[in-house]
Amino acid sequence: MKLLRVGPIGGEQPAILDSEGRLRDISDVVPDISSNYLTTLITDLNNANISRFPVLDSKLRVGPCIADVGKLVCIGLNYADHAEEAGIPPPGEPIVFFKATSAICGPNDSLQIPNSSAKTDWEIELGVVIGRTVKNISESEALDAIFGYCVANDFSERFDQLERGGQWAKGKSHDSFAPIGPWLVTKDEIDTPQKLSLRLSVNGIQFQNGNTSNMIFGVKYLVSYVSQFMTLRPGDIILTGTPSGVGMGQVPPHFLKEGDVVTSIIEGLGKQCQVCRNIDYLL
Repeated sequence: MKLLRVGPIGGEQPAILDSEGRLRDISDVVPDISSNYLTTLITDLNNANISRFPVLDSKLRVGPCIADVGKLVCIGLNYADHAEEAGIPPPGEPIVFFKATSAICGPNDSLQIPNSSAKTDWEIELGVVIGRTVKNISESEALDAIFGYCVANDFSERFDQLERGGQWAKGKSHDSFAPIGPWLVTKDEIDTPQKLSLRLSVNGIQFQNGNTSNMIFGVKYLVSYVSQFMTLRPGDIILTGTPSGVGMGQVPPHFLKEGDVVTSIIEGLGKQCQVCRNIDYLL
């Protein structure tokens, strides 16, 4: 299933993409695609006749593919080629950090570049959405705990992240720095999360072209590993790292500016596209 949420910011409604590519309203089955309903959502939809649900306008805004995310857990330097371009040895264990959930936005919403920013960068990533509560789960059981997958981007203000002291979250958590979607694709549609191509372009020029087969730590390992340190609950998202080709790795470095267009595609999970806009922030 390809699930999504459509409508204005704060007023999204749940929808499904049918076999003919049409959006259908599933609000009679579930109030929203959110952490509160994931445990029963697939069963409820399997018991419903999708073809009877109303067709929605395909031009509706697409919002974040899941609401009420409890945790946005990120994995750093999880592709050896990205660690190399960053000038950092590949980690011996996963590097775990967090983005604020207030950074989550729709897949095609504008990327809001803070006016103070000089080094806003891109990172296409596979997003893993947890489907049930787990703690200390084994690697062999980890895939069963996953609800589905989505396209994500871990946008980063590198000056705030690396040059202002403290932890990375300062450069990772600006509003709009975590677009997710367009679709939340249920795990049954993905044969394996370790054979998906990822591509990102800026203004039509491709910068990232990777594959999840090149992760240092695979999806099963990451879910098991993170669950050693915290309980994972339905709707939590793990961003699994980015391949090489980020802006700070270019020679010379290339960062985003007003009017740039960032396009991200993951095989089987859809495409997202952001136009960059400078935004004044009132602190």
